[in-house]
Amino acid sequence: MMVLVVISGFSNILLSQYPNVRVSSPLSNDPEEVTIAINPVNAMNLAAGANLRYYYYSTDGGFTWTEGLLTSTYGVWGDPCVVFDAHGDLFYAHLSYPPPPGYWIDRIVVQKSTNGGQSWSAGAGIGYNPPKNQDKEWLAIDFTNSRYRNYIYASWTEFDSYGSSNPLDSSRILFSRSTDGGSTWSTGVRLGDRAGDCIDSDNTVEGAVPAVGANGEIYVSWAGPLGIMLDKSTDRGQSFGADRFVISQPGGWDFDVSGIYRANGLPVTACDASNSPYRGNVYVQWSDQRNGVSNTDIFFIKSTDGGQTWGQEKRVNDDATARHQFFSWMTVDQSNGNIYVVFYDRRNTAGNATDVYVARSTDGGDSFANFLVSSTSFTPTASVFFGDYTNIAAMDQKVYPIWMRMDGTSLSVWTAILTDSTTGIAESQERVYSFRLGQNFPNPFNPSTTIPFDVPSGVGGARQVRLDVFDVLGRLLETIINEPKAPGRYSAGFDGSKYASGLYAYRLIVGNNYEVKRMLLVK
Repeated sequence: MMVLVVISGFSNILLSQYPNVRVSSPLSNDPEEVTIAINPVNAMNLAAGANLRYYYYSTDGGFTWTEGLLTSTYGVWGDPCVVFDAHGDLFYAHLSYPPPPGYWIDRIVVQKSTNGGQSWSAGAGIGYNPPKNQDKEWLAIDFTNSRYRNYIYASWTEFDSYGSSNPLDSSRILFSRSTDGGSTWSTGVRLGDRAGDCIDSDNTVEGAVPAVGANGEIYVSWAGPLGIMLDKSTDRGQSFGADRFVISQPGGWDFDVSGIYRANGLPVTACDASNSPYRGNVYVQWSDQRNGVSNTDIFFIKSTDGGQTWGQEKRVNDDATARHQFFSWMTVDQSNGNIYVVFYDRRNTAGNATDVYVARSTDGGDSFANFLVSSTSFTPTASVFFGDYTNIAAMDQKVYPIWMRMDGTSLSVWTAILTDSTTGIAESQERVYSFRLGQNFPNPFNPSTTIPFDVPSGVGGARQVRLDVFDVLGRLLETIINEPKAPGRYSAGFDGSKYASGLYAYRLIVGNNYEVKRMLLVK
């Protein structure tokens, strides 16, 4: 496994109103199809992924990233999706390409990390059904009920034969769940009363994204020959009802955007499970070319009655041009119900030059404000595969869009660290630091763990920092750090392999500030 530590310095940050942080290593020139997630147990821990098998993690709120190459006995073949559960365990779903007797995309694979993305399990397979192909998966976690919390839901497309034009071959949407932290998965349940073809175009059923509602119900939308459809489960995925028509998609989900190898407008499903006035709403977001083949737009629609009926579609991009907006993704901040959509945008450019925007709604999707978040435009070339999607994550008013940019023929992955407020999206102020000792993660741990801390900003430059570990009787075991450090965000590793199982304490001292926290070593 190759691991590269990416430190964000001047060369890795593009400066603008919203500084852009490079996620991928400068030595990597081919990552695309990106995904990002925030650890609900430790908001400083972010995880991301990109085709074909890149993984990334950050322990300082997205300012610096570590890159690695994912491996699995089933192979790793793209379509990455990362999600955290309520315990802080991280899951990475992707396609397979195992050695014989397996074959290309013969199953969906889900790998697990218990240390914030630093290392991974071999993974569990879903949907193996030879000789059929399993493609374009996505995951969702149930956070809604203590009994069912951390159930994991997966939906994807099964092809009889990927790319086949034989009218006897078809595609269908499948669903599976895990109730044991990703170790095992149920047999795939078919969603969708109407199958599609296998060509991987407008008449193929594709783009299934699951979402969990306020009461634990599961919604999955997808695109296909009938337009955008949705199915719903009220028993945690054991069964689903009849398809519900959401909206037509004029021109289909497979369309052309100049300068892009291939483009699509596949839907994204999201739910408001917050305590906002919009709790219970179900949202679907997509793009299409109803306004012309040179004027792709981003659209949004909502249901306030559990997916039974749907309101009028809204256009998310608020420009007055006939230029392309494309490759969008949506998320909901479950702390306040705010909706965020990231997309590529050419409203301010000429030719194929492309920017990145985030749209924000604070009124349940009735209106959207748009914010330019990319520092500089880039111009893609259609001869280089650009991937099929972007992504965005939001939690506690922190918003992290993630996207690809192309410089020449070189691809790279970027994010912007945004803070929401009552007036809109602002640049993160995280670089003004206060004293902080974070909880170690993972906790419990075996054999190693990471301790995050902040050295406060202020007059005087570097400060003497000491980080000690004690046993349960208060005896000093070792000093991890005892040196001057400039104001900033740091993390330190503690190796417990030489100590017995039990309760330990660690203490941070910076000037006149100190704090003590506990950690549990389990062997």
